[in-house]
Amino acid sequence: MNTLIETIIKPLVDHPEAIEIKEINEDSKIVYKLSVHPDDVGKVIGKNGRIAKSIRTVVYAAGMKSNKKVYLDIM
Repeated sequence: MNTLIETIIKPLVDHPEAIEIKEINEDSKIVYKLSVHPDDVGKVIGKNGRIAKSIRTVVYAAGMKSNKKVYLDIM
């Protein structure tokens, strides 16, 4: 899943080396915490959060294989 998130995010940002993804595994959910360079936060979130919503939709759909809820937090 980290590879999928990184593949989606890299073309959007100017500083791809600053991308950090942390996975937190809990009983009933998996939380991915995405950190990017401060200059790239707006690019990842997008106008009115459209890009962030689209990224979350793809991640949630890919996470359907596991029997846990999948969340993506943009830090």
